[in-house]
Amino acid sequence: MTSQPSPEAHQPLTVTARPELTAGRRIGVLLSHGFTGSPLSMRPWGEHLADLGYGVTVPRLPGHGTTWKDLNQHRFDDFYGEITRVFDQLCLDHDAVVVGGLSMGGSLALKVAADHPDRVAGVMVVNPAVATKRLDVKLLPVLKHLVPSFPAIAGDIKKPGVAEYGYERTPLKAIHSFMQAWPGLIGDLPQVTSPLIYFRSPEDHVVDGSSMPIILGAVGSDDVTEVSLLESYHVATLDNDAPTIFERSAEFIARVAG
Repeated sequence: MTSQPSPEAHQPLTVTARPELTAGRRIGVLLSHGFTGSPLSMRPWGEHLADLGYGVTVPRLPGHGTTWKDLNQHRFDDFYGEITRVFDQLCLDHDAVVVGGLSMGGSLALKVAADHPDRVAGVMVVNPAVATKRLDVKLLPVLKHLVPSFPAIAGDIKKPGVAEYGYERTPLKAIHSFMQAWPGLIGDLPQVTSPLIYFRSPEDHVVDGSSMPIILGAVGSDDVTEVSLLESYHVATLDNDAPTIFERSAEFIARVAG
């Protein structure tokens, strides 16, 4: 049985860069959590990178870390607006910036990289979503007006005793706005020219296997690394393969931004 985390665990994380640990360069890292999650799911990753001297920011997306009904009042543009705001500030304060995220957070990171290829030193995604094979998604335009939510998608973790503490329901209007953004996200993928590291859990009960070939087949980057997370489910940043994500991403940042 897992104990409830403190309220602070859901709050944004901001750690100042320590260039004395990174060869004198101020390197910023933006990490985004996923839909119905919170910074809690990214905090161990962010803290690991911060300990290495990187300036890390994990924002809390609008409507997250509160209630699912609050989230249902927000849309994908709100999420991207917050990510862009944080990214712009990181660019002002650092010599190089790497962006990354889990699930929808990975999709947001790809959009930042597509919109600002000259300002993104590298992209790190964990089980990002731009497509699905679920047939009920086709009914969302109607369902979202009939029922406010579906059962939760949060908490898909293989490791015993670990929880994401995301929402207990999935708000339909909000998630439909994310899915409506997918065609535009896919269309912009050729503009992603920064180095990319793609972490993927083969057994993922939230994001199916349809997104990975679309993303890897469309990105414009010629520097792509794939890492398979064999012992983790969707929320891999808190799962058995989290140390692999932390270590491989640290090596990646040192290479692309150092």
